[in-house]
Amino acid sequence: MIARASKLIGKLKGEPFCLDENIPSLYLIRFFLMKLVSLLWGMFRLKRVGLIFIHPSATIKCPRKIRPGKNFSVGQRCYIDALSIDGLVCGKNVSMGYCTHIELTGSLKCLGKGITIGNNVGLGSHGHYGGGGGLEIGDDTIIGNYVSFHPENHCCADLNTAIRLQGVTGRGIKVGRNCWIGAKATFLDGSEIGDGCIVAAGAVVKGKFLDNVLIGGVPAKVLKTRING
Repeated sequence: MIARASKLIGKLKGEPFCLDENIPSLYLIRFFLMKLVSLLWGMFRLKRVGLIFIHPSATIKCPRKIRPGKNFSVGQRCYIDALSIDGLVCGKNVSMGYCTHIELTGSLKCLGKGITIGNNVGLGSHGHYGGGGGLEIGDDTIIGNYVSFHPENHCCADLNTAIRLQGVTGRGIKVGRNCWIGAKATFLDGSEIGDGCIVAAGAVVKGKFLDNVLIGGVPAKVLKTRING
């Protein structure tokens, strides 16, 4: 059963996949039954046919602004509000962990830009993904639990006007390909990291970083450069 299940998952993902042989058969049966339920609900909720898996407990708002790729998976209790200019655009094999929160527009006074996620990207549980100024995540990037992205800032220059009334600005956030984002990292507006970067757990990222560096700290800085060997 493990071999057949591995072959099926590998076919869906388009790459070799091997399940651990210690997984109980009953666990696998329940897993695939829930996948079937999520598949039926996903196609119904987004009004299209394809490999779209959405757990019935997930909340989906403005589904017409979601453009999912093949094998799009939304986990239990996720929240997606795709209202924005460009919407939520995902490549193939994008998965969202438990309680992922995606909100592309923070205020109805001004629609957010949107979010673009590349191929083979996994979003860990309890993450927050804003799309106000735009968020781009490159292919093959893995994101840990409780990570947050905030691509906009409140204006606050006028001391005589409440900050909440001064509006917002948004330069956007860009994450390169093949990155690893550690748990509880926070990305602030205007941040950009290159390909092959590793962000340490708990880092607060602000500014631009080149390819293949390990960054960490508050605020984050380059700790070392990744090299082969």
